[in-house]
Order: sequence, then structure tokens, then C-alpha cells
Amino acid sequence: MEEGLRERKKRETRQRIADIAMGLFMTKGFDNVTVAEVARTADVSVNTVFNYFSTKEDLFADRQDVAVDLPQRVLREREPGESVVRAFRRDYLDAIDTRDWRHGLNLGSDVFARVVEASPALVARLREIGVKRELGLSRMLADELGSDPDDLVPQMAAAHLLNTTRILTGHAVAMMLAGEPWEAIAPALRTQAEKAFDLLESGLGDYGTRPLVAAGAGEAAGDQGDPEREDQEADGED
Repeated sequence: MEEGLRERKKRETRQRIADIAMGLFMTKGFDNVTVAEVARTADVSVNTVFNYFSTKEDLFADRQDVAVDLPQRVLREREPGESVVRAFRRDYLDAIDTRDWRHGLNLGSDVFARVVEASPALVARLREIGVKRELGLSRMLADELGSDPDDLVPQMAAAHLLNTTRILTGHAVAMMLAGEPWEAIAPALRTQAEKAFDLLESGLGDYGTRPLVAAGAGEAAGDQGDPEREDQEADGED
């Protein structure tokens, strides 16, 4: 439906307040900025800010609804004959190539990470968003596949997929924070992502199987390492 003038103005005001707030947070740190300062900078009242955002954390996470929906969008938009794992692989590799914000690989994501890590409130909020993303994806998987309510596979699949992308992005951001240029990060990240999604696609299988020890070598090592046992056996023969 065509957006009315009133709705458009409200949307634009909300976006302007959020953009100004994020600029302040990135510059000064989340805990060092007050809602009153955001209001003054945006030339609105504090009440106006709270009309659009219930909490200060909502100002920071103004796109949280979009973030929660993103994994479900990957599921909805997968191609005919494409599995869930392959859809997430394609989406993540595309994000590497485009440096899209949806996986936290965009320019400035290292600054974003610093701000979050410095604020317990933001750490908690992003953890909460992560839980909502996983829950939303698992419910959509269960609904689409007609899973039994007691079937845990949709939950496990959602957890594996989103933890994989989270770990990959965390590694990339750590390299950014260490000063590595994106030109060096991207190829290594792509290699790691391919390996990670290969594991998801084929299952962990024999990953981490303990190597077998040759029988002869093990017996020889045991004999050499227990001289007291040899003495006891010799006494018994006497």
C-alpha cells in the first residue's frame, strides 16, 4: 500500500533520530551518551525520542526486527532444489563479497564491536537478539517441514547454522580489530566459511576421531615404562 504523508514523516523522523543516536554512540560510547543528548542533537524533545524508542538500547538496535528476520529471509528465498545449508552458504559468501551489514562484515563493524563490548547492556541486548533469531528460524523450519512439536532437529539446525555464521564473523571482526586489511581477511574468511559449511552439509561424521595406536608400539611403550612390574614378575618366577 502507498505510504501516506503522515506515516512517511514519522518513519523519516524515527530514522533520523536513530542515525543521530548511532553517530553519537560510535563516537563517544553507548554508556557516555544520554537520551537527552540524542534529543538535543536531533532537535526533538526527550518525549519524542521515547515515542519512537522504548529504551536507550532500542535506539542502538533500531534494526533489530530486520536482524531477527534475516535468517528467515534466507530460508524463504532459497532457490528450488537448494537445501537450507546451501542457502546459508550462498548468503554468507555473498556477504563476504559485498561486505553487507547483515552478517556484520561491513566497514566499521570493528568500531561497532568495540562499542558493544564496552557496554554490558548492549552485550545483553545483542545476546537477546541472537536468541530471537535462532528461535524464529527454528520455528519457521518446523512449520515449513511439518515437524512434530517434540522434534528437536529444527532447533539444532537453527543453532548450528547461526552459530557457524556468528563464529565466522567473530573471527573476521577480531582480525579487523587487530588491524588486518579486508583484502587479507576476505580470502581467509572465505576458506574458513567453505570448510565450515562443508562440515554442516556432510555432518561432523568422523571429525575428531582419536587416531589408532599400533599394537606393537603400545605394548613396547608399556613394557619400557613399568620396570617395577618387571621386577615383580621376576620374583614370582623364582
